[in-house]
Amino acid sequence: MAVNPNYTRNTNAPLRVNELYNKIIAGDRAALSQAITLLEGTTEDQQRLAQDLLSLIPESPDSLRIGITGVPGVGKSTFIEAYGLSLIAAGHKVAVLAVDPTSSITQGSIMGDKTRMEQLVTHPDSFIRPSPAGKALGGVGLATRQAIQLCELAGYDRVLVETVGVGQSETLVHGMTDFFLLLKLPNAGDELQGVKRGIIEMADAIFINKADGDAAASARHAAQQFGAALRLFPTKETGWQPKVLMGSGLHNEGIDKVQEIIERVGIRFRESGMLQQRRRKQTLVHLNDQIVQIIYRHASSQPKLVDTIDRVKREVAAGTITSGQGLKQVSAALAR
Repeated sequence: MAVNPNYTRNTNAPLRVNELYNKIIAGDRAALSQAITLLEGTTEDQQRLAQDLLSLIPESPDSLRIGITGVPGVGKSTFIEAYGLSLIAAGHKVAVLAVDPTSSITQGSIMGDKTRMEQLVTHPDSFIRPSPAGKALGGVGLATRQAIQLCELAGYDRVLVETVGVGQSETLVHGMTDFFLLLKLPNAGDELQGVKRGIIEMADAIFINKADGDAAASARHAAQQFGAALRLFPTKETGWQPKVLMGSGLHNEGIDKVQEIIERVGIRFRESGMLQQRRRKQTLVHLNDQIVQIIYRHASSQPKLVDTIDRVKREVAAGTITSGQGLKQVSAALAR
């Protein structure tokens, strides 16, 4: 990625941060992993170093950020491997940020996407980072947006963000990506009434996966139903009409069509200025989230406030005060 000539490097940043920065630009995948681990850290020193590192990174106007979601079992990892290898064959460098559900015991990733992407993980032009969702809302790690920036800094011009496929993660990933792809199973058409409207409405394309063999007829039926549903939604602000495709990640069928559509949308967005507008919105959302985190960390460092919050939680749990009364006490403590 070309460095923005208008930004000024933070010469006061610690030597370790500058070393990481230079290694990442040089394509050192170990340094990239180390930097993302730093972003995910919770200690004050880790957060300070992470902010120093982020202050050096310019925005990337040349990449495409692609969100991919679907319920567990839909074949996301198999699809992503096929799609990622196809992108690499077309000359791109591909980063995959796969946000896993977190073990409540070990707090580590428990699905192991790397083990399911055997070819992609060993390719020199790919980078796969499975990271535990932790306590982040909807299963999207708090450092995901920064991790995207770091991957772009390392030269990965196609960044795929895979969601858990449950909760509110889809909404968050939709807000940080340029194209949102929803994967569905061939028999999902019969369950259309039970699909959350919001997820369908967010999709820029729907891909019916595992649409091979005996499932081909069911896949065609599902594609017709989802196509009809998409036509009922208002036209997107981008003017793009979402598409329904079908194929098989396992057998590499239909992947070329998905790639063609996403690249076409990327070109259209760049030429119209829409991509730049979306990036500005993404940056503002990211800034707001960071401000909230800074305020939260600051509040957490105030012993009296922390004591008040802990006491309020105990009293609400015990039923001695209402949640509204508890919030009023916390607000009063914040004002002091």
